Amino acid sequence: MNRRILIAGAAVFLFPCRAQAQAPTTLSPGEAYGAARAGTLLLLDIRTPEEWRDTGIPQGATALDVETPAFEVRLAGLRLDHPGKRIALIDRNGGLSASIRTKLAGRGFRDILAVRGGMLGPGGWLAEKLPVVAYH
Repeated sequence: MNRRILIAGAAVFLFPCRAQAQAPTTLSPGEAYGAARAGTLLLLDIRTPEEWRDTGIPQGATALDVETPAFEVRLAGLRLDHPGKRIALIDRNGGLSASIRTKLAGRGFRDILAVRGGMLGPGGWLAEKLPVVAYH
């Protein structure tokens, strides 16, 4: 085997090009809102019912409390009900959504994103003055 080919092959394996970089794991509130409106994204508000009552939920979002025991089962059901759509998680300030996204990725859930800033964080949904609906 040609030594140059072997070295080039090893370089590709050890140092993958940037074009093969991982897909983004977060998106801005504005991107989430636009994609949800366009029907290409399922936006899930994973906060608690008390938080939903305090601020409302993002317009176009589905409320799904991450603290419920059946959270992953319901998430899997939503994935089946909405094939081909990406899923974005929104929480209070973005930290929990990112953590849950990582946990779910480790369990085989793919194409799940976290909304940067959540509802109340800097650059979050409310800071961007995006629409909310009351939760009853």
